Amino acid sequence: MLKIGRRLAGALVAAAAFAAAPAYAQTTLKVALHSDLKIIDPIWTTALISTHHGNMVYDTLFAMDDKLQVKPQMVDKWEVSPDKLTWTFTLRDGLEWHNGKPVTAEDCVASIKRWAARDSMGQKLMSVTADLSAPDAKTIKMVLKQPYGLVLESLGKTSSNVPFMMPKEQASVDPNTQLTEAVGSGPFIFKKDEWKPGEKAVYVKNPKYKPRSEPASALSGGKVVKVDRVEWIWIPDTQTQVNALLGGEVDMIEIVPPDLLPLLQKDKNIKVLATNTWGRQYSMRFNVLTKPFDNAKVRQAVLYALSQKEFLDANSGNPDYYKECKSVFPCGSPLESTKGWEDKLSGNVAKAKEILASSGYDGTPAVLLHQTDVAGHNNLATVAKAQLEKIGLKIDLQPMDWQTLVSRRAKRDPLDKGGWSAYFTSWGSPDVLNPVSAAFVNAACDKATFGWTCDETIEKLRDAYAAETDPAKQKAIAEQVQLRLLEYPTFAPLGQFTTPTAIRTNLSGVITPTPALALWNVEKK
Repeated sequence: MLKIGRRLAGALVAAAAFAAAPAYAQTTLKVALHSDLKIIDPIWTTALISTHHGNMVYDTLFAMDDKLQVKPQMVDKWEVSPDKLTWTFTLRDGLEWHNGKPVTAEDCVASIKRWAARDSMGQKLMSVTADLSAPDAKTIKMVLKQPYGLVLESLGKTSSNVPFMMPKEQASVDPNTQLTEAVGSGPFIFKKDEWKPGEKAVYVKNPKYKPRSEPASALSGGKVVKVDRVEWIWIPDTQTQVNALLGGEVDMIEIVPPDLLPLLQKDKNIKVLATNTWGRQYSMRFNVLTKPFDNAKVRQAVLYALSQKEFLDANSGNPDYYKECKSVFPCGSPLESTKGWEDKLSGNVAKAKEILASSGYDGTPAVLLHQTDVAGHNNLATVAKAQLEKIGLKIDLQPMDWQTLVSRRAKRDPLDKGGWSAYFTSWGSPDVLNPVSAAFVNAACDKATFGWTCDETIEKLRDAYAAETDPAKQKAIAEQVQLRLLEYPTFAPLGQFTTPTAIRTNLSGVITPTPALALWNVEKK
Protein backbone atom coordinates (compact mmCIF):
# COMPACT_ATOMS: atom_id res chain seq x y z
CA MET A 1 0.00 0.00 0.00
CA LEU A 2 2.89 2.36 0.80
CA LYS A 3 4.44 1.83 -2.65
CA ILE A 4 1.09 2.45 -4.32
CA GLY A 5 0.63 5.60 -2.28
CA ARG A 6 4.06 6.89 -3.25
CA ARG A 7 3.38 6.12 -6.92
CA LEU A 8 0.03 7.91 -6.76
CA ALA A 9 1.60 10.95 -5.08
CA GLY A 10 4.36 11.01 -7.69
CA ALA A 11 1.82 10.82 -10.50
CA LEU A 12 -0.19 13.66 -9.00
CA VAL A 13 2.93 15.82 -8.72
CA ALA A 14 3.88 15.06 -12.34
CA ALA A 15 0.34 15.80 -13.53
CA ALA A 16 0.32 19.11 -11.67
CA ALA A 17 3.68 20.04 -13.15
CA PHE A 18 2.46 19.12 -16.66
CA ALA A 19 -0.69 21.21 -16.20
CA ALA A 20 1.32 24.20 -14.99
CA ALA A 21 3.87 24.04 -17.83
CA PRO A 22 3.25 25.94 -21.06
CA ALA A 23 2.21 23.90 -24.12
CA TYR A 24 5.56 24.80 -25.73
CA ALA A 25 8.65 26.84 -25.00
CA GLN A 26 8.20 30.40 -26.24
CA THR A 27 10.67 31.36 -28.96
CA THR A 28 12.10 34.87 -28.72
CA LEU A 29 14.09 36.43 -31.54
CA LYS A 30 16.44 39.19 -30.39
CA VAL A 31 17.82 41.59 -33.00
CA ALA A 32 20.13 44.61 -32.85
CA LEU A 33 19.07 47.17 -35.42
CA HIS A 34 20.71 50.23 -36.97
CA SER A 35 18.76 52.72 -34.84
CA ASP A 36 16.62 53.10 -31.78
CA LEU A 37 12.84 53.24 -32.34
CA LYS A 38 11.41 56.52 -31.05
CA ILE A 39 8.79 57.31 -33.73
CA ILE A 40 6.12 54.68 -34.44
CA ASP A 41 4.33 56.56 -37.24
CA PRO A 42 5.86 55.38 -40.57
CA ILE A 43 3.80 57.90 -42.52
CA TRP A 44 4.91 60.96 -40.53
CA THR A 45 8.60 60.08 -40.99
CA THR A 46 10.70 58.46 -43.70
CA ALA A 47 13.16 57.05 -41.12
CA LEU A 48 14.00 53.45 -42.05
CA ILE A 49 13.62 52.20 -38.47
CA SER A 50 10.01 53.43 -38.46
CA THR A 51 9.44 51.67 -41.80
CA HIS A 52 10.84 48.47 -40.27
CA HIS A 53 8.32 48.93 -37.46
CA GLY A 54 5.58 49.45 -40.05
CA ASN A 55 6.43 46.19 -41.81
CA MET A 56 6.07 44.33 -38.52
CA VAL A 57 2.72 45.81 -37.56
CA TYR A 58 0.90 46.79 -40.75
CA ASP A 59 0.14 45.18 -44.09
CA THR A 60 -0.12 46.67 -47.58
CA LEU A 61 -2.49 46.36 -50.52
CA PHE A 62 0.39 45.36 -52.81
CA ALA A 63 4.08 44.57 -52.32
CA MET A 64 7.18 43.93 -54.43
CA ASP A 65 8.73 40.50 -54.82
CA ASP A 66 12.40 39.63 -55.22
CA LYS A 67 12.26 40.55 -58.93
CA LEU A 68 10.77 43.99 -58.13
CA GLN A 69 7.44 42.85 -59.56
CA VAL A 70 4.30 44.22 -57.85
CA LYS A 71 2.15 41.48 -56.32
CA PRO A 72 -1.19 41.62 -54.43
CA GLN A 73 -0.94 41.45 -50.64
CA MET A 74 -4.17 42.49 -48.86
CA VAL A 75 -5.87 42.64 -52.25
CA ASP A 76 -7.49 39.45 -53.56
CA LYS A 77 -8.25 40.64 -57.10
CA TRP A 78 -8.42 43.85 -59.10
CA GLU A 79 -9.60 45.02 -62.48
CA VAL A 80 -9.12 48.06 -64.73
CA SER A 81 -11.78 49.50 -67.03
CA PRO A 82 -11.09 49.46 -70.81
CA ASP A 83 -10.44 53.21 -70.79
CA LYS A 84 -7.82 52.69 -68.01
CA LEU A 85 -9.58 55.22 -65.77
CA THR A 86 -11.39 53.08 -63.19
CA TRP A 87 -9.48 50.73 -60.92
CA THR A 88 -11.42 48.37 -58.64
CA PHE A 89 -9.68 46.45 -55.84
CA THR A 90 -11.29 43.66 -53.79
CA LEU A 91 -9.84 42.85 -50.36
CA ARG A 92 -9.00 39.32 -49.24
CA ASP A 93 -11.32 37.49 -46.83
CA GLY A 94 -10.41 37.26 -43.16
CA LEU A 95 -8.45 40.49 -42.75
CA GLU A 96 -8.66 41.74 -39.16
CA TRP A 97 -7.14 44.61 -37.17
CA HIS A 98 -5.23 43.79 -34.02
CA ASN A 99 -8.14 45.20 -32.00
CA GLY A 100 -10.42 42.49 -33.40
CA LYS A 101 -12.36 44.66 -35.84
CA PRO A 102 -12.56 43.64 -39.52
CA VAL A 103 -10.49 45.50 -42.09
CA THR A 104 -12.78 47.50 -44.38
CA ALA A 105 -12.30 49.29 -47.68
CA GLU A 106 -13.20 52.51 -45.88
CA ASP A 107 -10.16 52.01 -43.62
CA CYS A 108 -7.99 51.52 -46.69
CA VAL A 109 -9.31 54.61 -48.49
CA ALA A 110 -8.48 56.75 -45.44
CA SER A 111 -5.03 55.10 -45.24
CA ILE A 112 -4.24 55.80 -48.89
CA LYS A 113 -5.20 59.45 -48.46
CA ARG A 114 -3.05 59.92 -45.35
CA TRP A 115 -0.05 58.23 -46.99
CA ALA A 116 -0.48 60.20 -50.21
CA ALA A 117 -0.32 63.52 -48.36
CA ARG A 118 3.27 62.74 -47.30
CA ASP A 119 4.70 60.52 -50.02
CA SER A 120 6.28 61.51 -53.33
CA MET A 121 4.53 58.82 -55.38
CA GLY A 122 1.31 59.21 -53.42
CA GLN A 123 1.11 62.91 -54.22
CA LYS A 124 1.45 62.23 -57.94
CA LEU A 125 -1.15 59.45 -57.81
CA MET A 126 -3.66 61.67 -56.02
CA SER A 127 -3.04 64.52 -58.46
CA VAL A 128 -4.55 62.37 -61.23
CA THR A 129 -7.28 60.80 -59.06
CA ALA A 130 -10.79 62.20 -59.49
CA ASP A 131 -12.41 59.99 -56.87
CA LEU A 132 -11.36 57.42 -54.29
CA SER A 133 -14.18 55.61 -52.51
CA ALA A 134 -15.37 52.41 -50.80
CA PRO A 135 -18.61 51.22 -52.50
CA ASP A 136 -18.83 48.37 -49.99
CA ALA A 137 -16.82 46.86 -47.12
CA LYS A 138 -14.44 44.93 -49.39
CA THR A 139 -14.20 47.15 -52.49
CA ILE A 140 -11.89 50.10 -53.13
CA LYS A 141 -12.70 52.15 -56.22
CA MET A 142 -10.25 54.62 -57.77
CA VAL A 143 -11.35 56.81 -60.67
CA LEU A 144 -8.58 58.65 -62.52
CA LYS A 145 -8.70 61.87 -64.50
CA GLN A 146 -6.38 60.34 -67.09
CA PRO A 147 -4.59 57.02 -67.60
CA TYR A 148 -1.66 56.67 -65.19
CA GLY A 149 1.12 54.13 -65.51
CA LEU A 150 2.26 53.90 -61.89
CA VAL A 151 -0.89 52.94 -59.96
CA LEU A 152 0.31 49.52 -58.77
CA GLU A 153 3.93 50.70 -58.38
CA SER A 154 2.67 53.45 -56.06
CA LEU A 155 0.47 51.21 -53.91
CA GLY A 156 3.20 48.55 -53.79
CA LYS A 157 6.26 50.71 -53.07
CA THR A 158 8.71 49.08 -50.72
CA SER A 159 10.03 51.78 -48.47
CA SER A 160 9.55 55.22 -47.03
CA ASN A 161 6.85 56.16 -47.18
CA VAL A 162 5.15 52.78 -47.53
CA PRO A 163 1.34 52.90 -48.01
CA PHE A 164 0.59 50.90 -44.86
CA MET A 165 -3.08 50.19 -44.22
CA MET A 166 -4.41 51.40 -40.86
CA PRO A 167 -7.81 51.53 -39.13
CA LYS A 168 -9.78 54.61 -40.13
CA GLU A 169 -9.35 56.08 -36.62
CA GLN A 170 -5.57 56.21 -37.12
CA ALA A 171 -5.69 57.05 -40.82
CA SER A 172 -7.93 60.05 -40.14
CA VAL A 173 -5.27 61.73 -37.99
CA ASP A 174 -3.65 64.74 -39.67
CA PRO A 175 -0.64 63.36 -41.62
CA ASN A 176 1.48 66.16 -40.14
CA THR A 177 0.70 64.88 -36.62
CA GLN A 178 2.49 61.81 -35.26
CA LEU A 179 0.44 58.75 -34.40
CA THR A 180 0.92 57.51 -30.85
CA GLU A 181 -0.77 54.14 -31.35
CA ALA A 182 0.18 51.30 -33.69
CA VAL A 183 -2.82 49.09 -34.49
CA GLY A 184 -2.38 47.22 -37.75
CA SER A 185 -3.45 43.98 -39.40
CA GLY A 186 0.06 42.69 -40.01
CA PRO A 187 1.91 39.56 -38.84
CA PHE A 188 3.14 41.05 -35.54
CA ILE A 189 1.44 42.99 -32.74
CA PHE A 190 3.32 45.90 -31.19
CA LYS A 191 3.56 45.69 -27.40
CA LYS A 192 3.42 49.38 -26.58
CA ASP A 193 3.35 48.58 -22.84
CA GLU A 194 6.84 47.03 -23.18
CA TRP A 195 8.29 49.67 -25.50
CA LYS A 196 11.18 51.50 -23.85
CA PRO A 197 12.83 54.00 -26.22
CA GLY A 198 16.57 53.80 -25.73
CA GLU A 199 16.29 50.18 -24.65
CA LYS A 200 13.95 47.93 -26.61
CA ALA A 201 10.79 47.48 -28.67
CA VAL A 202 8.72 44.30 -28.44
CA TYR A 203 6.47 42.52 -30.94
CA VAL A 204 4.50 39.29 -30.57
CA LYS A 205 3.08 36.94 -33.16
CA ASN A 206 -0.39 37.87 -34.39
CA PRO A 207 -2.33 34.62 -33.90
CA LYS A 208 -5.17 35.76 -36.17
CA TYR A 209 -3.03 36.79 -39.13
CA LYS A 210 -3.86 34.88 -42.32
CA PRO A 211 -0.80 34.73 -44.60
CA ARG A 212 -1.13 34.54 -48.34
CA SER A 213 -0.62 31.09 -49.85
CA GLU A 214 2.35 32.10 -52.02
CA PRO A 215 5.91 31.66 -50.69
CA ALA A 216 7.50 34.71 -49.10
CA SER A 217 9.43 36.77 -51.66
CA ALA A 218 11.03 40.06 -50.59
CA LEU A 219 8.09 41.95 -49.01
CA SER A 220 5.39 39.97 -50.84
CA GLY A 221 3.85 36.54 -50.43
CA GLY A 222 3.03 34.60 -47.30
CA LYS A 223 4.18 36.29 -44.12
CA VAL A 224 4.39 33.18 -41.94
CA VAL A 225 5.62 34.01 -38.44
CA LYS A 226 7.73 31.22 -36.92
CA VAL A 227 8.71 32.83 -33.61
CA ASP A 228 6.48 33.90 -30.73
CA ARG A 229 8.18 37.13 -29.78
CA VAL A 230 10.63 39.59 -31.31
CA GLU A 231 12.71 42.02 -29.26
CA TRP A 232 14.56 44.89 -30.90
CA ILE A 233 17.46 45.51 -28.53
CA TRP A 234 19.02 48.96 -28.84
CA ILE A 235 22.81 48.77 -28.52
CA PRO A 236 24.34 52.06 -29.73
CA ASP A 237 27.94 50.81 -29.90
CA THR A 238 28.63 48.48 -32.85
CA GLN A 239 31.48 46.66 -31.11
CA THR A 240 29.12 45.89 -28.24
CA GLN A 241 26.55 44.61 -30.77
CA VAL A 242 29.15 42.23 -32.20
CA ASN A 243 30.11 41.00 -28.72
CA ALA A 244 26.44 40.40 -27.94
CA LEU A 245 26.03 38.31 -31.11
CA LEU A 246 29.17 36.31 -30.38
CA GLY A 247 27.93 35.69 -26.84
CA GLY A 248 24.46 34.63 -27.95
CA GLU A 249 22.74 37.60 -26.27
CA VAL A 250 21.24 38.63 -29.62
CA ASP A 251 20.43 36.50 -32.65
CA MET A 252 20.92 39.04 -35.44
CA ILE A 253 22.72 42.31 -36.21
CA GLU A 254 21.06 44.22 -39.01
CA ILE A 255 24.13 46.19 -40.13
CA VAL A 256 27.72 45.17 -39.41
CA PRO A 257 30.48 47.69 -40.16
CA PRO A 258 32.93 46.03 -42.58
CA ASP A 259 35.87 46.58 -40.22
CA LEU A 260 34.21 44.30 -37.65
CA LEU A 261 33.39 41.49 -40.09
CA PRO A 262 36.64 39.54 -39.44
CA LEU A 263 35.60 39.00 -35.81
CA LEU A 264 32.36 37.38 -36.92
CA GLN A 265 33.70 35.42 -39.88
CA LYS A 266 36.02 33.47 -37.58
CA ASP A 267 33.14 32.13 -35.47
CA LYS A 268 31.48 28.96 -36.78
CA ASN A 269 28.25 29.91 -34.99
CA ILE A 270 27.88 33.11 -37.03
CA LYS A 271 26.80 33.56 -40.65
CA VAL A 272 27.24 36.80 -42.61
CA LEU A 273 24.91 37.60 -45.51
CA ALA A 274 23.62 40.56 -47.51
CA THR A 275 19.85 40.79 -47.30
CA ASN A 276 19.46 43.95 -49.39
CA THR A 277 21.48 42.96 -52.44
CA TRP A 278 19.99 45.86 -54.42
CA GLY A 279 21.95 48.20 -52.17
CA ARG A 280 21.39 51.73 -50.95
CA GLN A 281 22.27 55.24 -52.14
CA TYR A 282 23.98 57.74 -49.82
CA SER A 283 22.53 61.25 -50.18
CA MET A 284 23.12 64.81 -49.00
CA ARG A 285 19.78 66.65 -48.83
CA PHE A 286 19.67 70.44 -49.24
CA ASN A 287 17.25 72.73 -47.41
CA VAL A 288 16.35 75.42 -49.95
CA LEU A 289 14.51 77.54 -47.37
CA THR A 290 17.66 78.60 -45.49
CA LYS A 291 21.04 80.06 -46.38
CA PRO A 292 23.36 79.23 -47.97
CA PHE A 293 21.58 76.48 -49.92
CA ASP A 294 18.65 78.69 -50.86
CA ASN A 295 21.06 79.74 -53.63
CA ALA A 296 21.13 77.21 -56.51
CA LYS A 297 24.66 78.24 -57.52
CA VAL A 298 25.96 77.43 -54.04
CA ARG A 299 24.37 73.99 -54.37
CA GLN A 300 26.00 73.61 -57.80
CA ALA A 301 29.37 74.37 -56.23
CA VAL A 302 28.72 71.59 -53.71
CA LEU A 303 28.19 69.05 -56.50
CA TYR A 304 31.70 69.80 -57.78
CA ALA A 305 33.28 69.95 -54.32
CA LEU A 306 32.10 66.58 -53.03
CA SER A 307 33.99 63.35 -53.71
CA GLN A 308 31.93 60.16 -53.62
CA LYS A 309 34.92 57.94 -52.99
CA GLU A 310 35.84 59.73 -49.77
CA PHE A 311 32.32 59.25 -48.43
CA LEU A 312 32.34 55.57 -49.39
CA ASP A 313 35.78 54.92 -47.92
CA ALA A 314 34.91 56.63 -44.64
CA ASN A 315 31.44 55.16 -44.15
CA SER A 316 31.50 51.77 -45.84
CA GLY A 317 35.23 51.19 -45.89
CA ASN A 318 35.29 47.96 -47.88
CA PRO A 319 35.27 48.17 -51.71
CA ASP A 320 33.52 44.79 -51.76
CA TYR A 321 30.47 46.57 -50.34
CA TYR A 322 30.42 49.86 -52.26
CA LYS A 323 30.74 51.47 -55.68
CA GLU A 324 30.91 55.00 -57.05
CA CYS A 325 27.83 55.86 -59.09
CA LYS A 326 27.40 59.23 -60.80
CA SER A 327 23.81 58.56 -61.71
CA VAL A 328 20.80 60.10 -59.98
CA PHE A 329 19.02 56.76 -60.42
CA PRO A 330 20.76 53.61 -59.16
CA CYS A 331 23.56 52.01 -61.12
CA GLY A 332 22.34 48.67 -62.40
CA SER A 333 18.77 49.93 -62.78
CA PRO A 334 16.99 50.64 -66.10
CA LEU A 335 17.38 54.42 -65.69
CA GLU A 336 21.10 54.43 -64.89
CA SER A 337 22.82 57.29 -66.71
CA THR A 338 25.82 59.52 -66.04
CA LYS A 339 24.73 62.09 -68.61
CA GLY A 340 25.72 65.54 -67.38
CA TRP A 341 27.22 64.20 -64.14
CA GLU A 342 30.52 62.83 -65.47
CA ASP A 343 32.60 65.66 -63.95
CA LYS A 344 30.60 66.04 -60.73
CA LEU A 345 31.16 64.43 -57.31
CA SER A 346 34.91 63.98 -57.88
CA GLY A 347 36.30 66.66 -55.56
CA ASN A 348 37.01 69.35 -58.17
CA VAL A 349 37.97 72.08 -55.71
CA ALA A 350 39.03 74.63 -58.33
CA LYS A 351 35.75 74.42 -60.26
CA ALA A 352 33.73 74.49 -57.03
CA LYS A 353 35.58 77.62 -55.85
CA GLU A 354 34.92 79.31 -59.19
CA ILE A 355 31.17 78.66 -58.99
CA LEU A 356 30.99 79.64 -55.31
CA ALA A 357 32.77 82.93 -56.08
CA SER A 358 30.16 83.75 -58.74
CA SER A 359 27.25 82.85 -56.46
CA GLY A 360 27.39 85.88 -54.19
CA TYR A 361 27.89 83.65 -51.12
CA ASP A 362 27.84 85.94 -48.07
CA GLY A 363 29.68 83.72 -45.60
CA THR A 364 26.63 82.35 -43.76
CA PRO A 365 27.65 79.03 -42.16
CA ALA A 366 25.85 75.96 -43.49
CA VAL A 367 24.33 74.00 -40.60
CA LEU A 368 25.00 70.32 -41.27
CA LEU A 369 23.02 67.88 -39.12
CA HIS A 370 25.47 65.14 -38.11
CA GLN A 371 24.08 61.76 -37.07
CA THR A 372 26.52 60.05 -34.76
CA ASP A 373 24.89 56.74 -33.89
CA VAL A 374 24.05 54.91 -37.13
CA ALA A 375 26.75 52.52 -38.32
CA GLY A 376 27.86 53.23 -41.86
CA HIS A 377 26.41 56.75 -41.80
CA ASN A 378 28.10 58.47 -38.88
CA ASN A 379 30.99 59.89 -40.94
CA LEU A 380 28.92 61.38 -43.77
CA ALA A 381 28.64 64.87 -42.31
CA THR A 382 32.25 65.01 -41.15
CA VAL A 383 33.53 64.09 -44.62
CA ALA A 384 31.28 66.76 -46.15
CA LYS A 385 32.52 69.37 -43.69
CA ALA A 386 36.14 68.84 -44.70
CA GLN A 387 35.34 68.87 -48.41
CA LEU A 388 33.14 71.97 -48.29
CA GLU A 389 35.55 73.98 -46.15
CA LYS A 390 38.18 73.46 -48.86
CA ILE A 391 36.13 75.59 -51.27
CA GLY A 392 35.47 78.38 -48.77
CA LEU A 393 32.09 77.42 -47.32
CA LYS A 394 31.74 77.95 -43.59
CA ILE A 395 30.32 74.90 -41.84
CA ASP A 396 28.48 74.55 -38.52
CA LEU A 397 28.50 70.82 -37.75
CA GLN A 398 25.84 69.89 -35.18
CA PRO A 399 26.07 66.31 -33.82
CA MET A 400 23.00 64.40 -32.61
CA ASP A 401 21.54 60.90 -32.63
CA TRP A 402 19.52 59.85 -35.67
CA GLN A 403 16.13 60.02 -33.98
CA THR A 404 16.78 63.60 -32.86
CA LEU A 405 17.81 64.42 -36.42
CA VAL A 406 14.58 62.86 -37.74
CA SER A 407 12.56 65.31 -35.65
CA ARG A 408 14.90 68.27 -36.27
CA ARG A 409 14.78 67.97 -40.07
CA ALA A 410 11.00 68.53 -40.02
CA LYS A 411 11.53 72.09 -38.72
CA ARG A 412 11.39 74.99 -41.17
CA ASP A 413 12.84 77.47 -38.68
CA PRO A 414 15.60 80.00 -39.47
CA LEU A 415 19.15 78.87 -38.75
CA ASP A 416 19.37 80.88 -35.53
CA LYS A 417 16.19 79.24 -34.20
CA GLY A 418 17.03 75.59 -34.76
CA GLY A 419 16.90 75.45 -38.54
CA TRP A 420 19.30 73.52 -40.74
CA SER A 421 21.00 73.62 -44.14
CA ALA A 422 21.58 69.96 -45.03
CA TYR A 423 21.44 66.45 -43.63
CA PHE A 424 22.69 63.05 -44.77
CA THR A 425 20.91 59.75 -45.16
CA SER A 426 20.51 56.82 -47.53
CA TRP A 427 17.72 55.31 -49.60
CA GLY A 428 17.19 51.73 -50.70
CA SER A 429 17.78 51.46 -54.44
CA PRO A 430 14.18 50.28 -55.07
CA ASP A 431 12.97 53.52 -53.45
CA VAL A 432 14.75 55.75 -55.96
CA LEU A 433 14.32 53.85 -59.21
CA ASN A 434 12.57 56.68 -61.07
CA PRO A 435 11.76 60.42 -60.89
CA VAL A 436 8.37 59.82 -59.28
CA SER A 437 9.45 57.41 -56.53
CA ALA A 438 12.65 59.26 -55.58
CA ALA A 439 11.60 61.53 -52.71
CA PHE A 440 14.63 63.82 -53.06
CA VAL A 441 13.76 64.49 -56.73
CA ASN A 442 10.31 65.72 -55.66
CA ALA A 443 10.31 69.51 -56.11
CA ALA A 444 6.69 70.21 -55.24
CA CYS A 445 7.49 73.02 -52.78
CA ASP A 446 5.50 72.62 -49.55
CA LYS A 447 4.52 69.07 -50.58
CA ALA A 448 8.14 68.01 -51.08
CA THR A 449 9.86 66.13 -48.30
CA PHE A 450 12.15 67.83 -45.76
CA GLY A 451 14.19 70.42 -47.65
CA TRP A 452 11.10 71.67 -49.51
CA THR A 453 12.67 71.90 -52.96
CA CYS A 454 10.50 73.87 -55.39
CA ASP A 455 10.90 73.74 -59.18
CA GLU A 456 8.15 73.78 -61.79
CA THR A 457 10.36 72.27 -64.51
CA ILE A 458 11.19 69.19 -62.44
CA GLU A 459 7.54 68.70 -61.54
CA LYS A 460 6.44 68.87 -65.18
CA LEU A 461 9.05 66.26 -66.07
CA ARG A 462 7.92 64.01 -63.22
CA ASP A 463 4.34 64.30 -64.49
CA ALA A 464 5.50 63.45 -68.02
CA TYR A 465 7.38 60.40 -66.73
CA ALA A 466 4.30 59.16 -64.85
CA ALA A 467 2.11 59.52 -67.95
CA GLU A 468 4.56 57.72 -70.26
CA THR A 469 4.50 53.93 -70.74
CA ASP A 470 7.24 53.46 -73.35
CA PRO A 471 10.50 52.50 -71.53
CA ALA A 472 12.74 54.30 -74.04
CA LYS A 473 10.75 57.51 -73.69
CA GLN A 474 10.71 57.14 -69.90
CA LYS A 475 14.51 56.92 -69.87
CA ALA A 476 14.77 60.04 -72.04
CA ILE A 477 12.55 61.93 -69.59
CA ALA A 478 14.60 60.63 -66.64
CA GLU A 479 17.76 62.00 -68.29
CA GLN A 480 16.05 65.38 -68.66
CA VAL A 481 15.31 65.27 -64.93
CA GLN A 482 18.92 64.41 -64.21
CA LEU A 483 20.14 67.36 -66.30
CA ARG A 484 17.67 69.73 -64.64
CA LEU A 485 18.99 68.64 -61.24
CA LEU A 486 22.33 70.13 -62.23
CA GLU A 487 20.69 73.54 -62.69
CA TYR A 488 18.42 73.20 -59.66
CA PRO A 489 20.11 70.66 -57.34
CA THR A 490 17.80 69.06 -54.78
CA PHE A 491 20.34 66.60 -53.36
CA ALA A 492 23.75 65.09 -54.01
CA PRO A 493 23.99 61.31 -54.60
CA LEU A 494 27.09 60.08 -52.75
CA GLY A 495 27.53 56.53 -54.06
CA GLN A 496 26.00 53.10 -53.55
CA PHE A 497 26.67 50.48 -50.91
CA THR A 498 25.38 47.26 -49.42
CA THR A 499 25.39 46.34 -45.76
CA PRO A 500 26.33 42.96 -44.28
CA THR A 501 23.87 41.34 -41.87
CA ALA A 502 25.07 38.82 -39.31
CA ILE A 503 22.98 36.02 -37.77
CA ARG A 504 23.62 33.08 -35.49
CA THR A 505 23.56 29.79 -37.38
CA ASN A 506 20.57 28.50 -35.42
CA LEU A 507 18.42 30.93 -37.46
CA SER A 508 17.00 29.94 -40.82
CA GLY A 509 14.55 31.42 -43.30
CA VAL A 510 16.00 34.96 -43.39
CA ILE A 511 14.48 36.50 -46.52
CA THR A 512 16.88 37.76 -49.18
CA PRO A 513 16.88 39.87 -51.20
CA THR A 514 14.64 42.35 -49.45
CA PRO A 515 14.79 46.17 -49.40
CA ALA A 516 13.69 46.35 -45.76
CA LEU A 517 13.80 44.20 -42.63
CA ALA A 518 11.51 41.17 -42.91
CA LEU A 519 11.36 39.02 -39.77
CA TRP A 520 8.51 36.72 -40.78
CA ASN A 521 9.64 33.34 -42.14
CA VAL A 522 12.60 33.42 -39.71
CA GLU A 523 12.89 30.27 -37.60
CA LYS A 524 14.99 29.90 -34.46
CA LYS A 525 16.06 26.43 -33.39
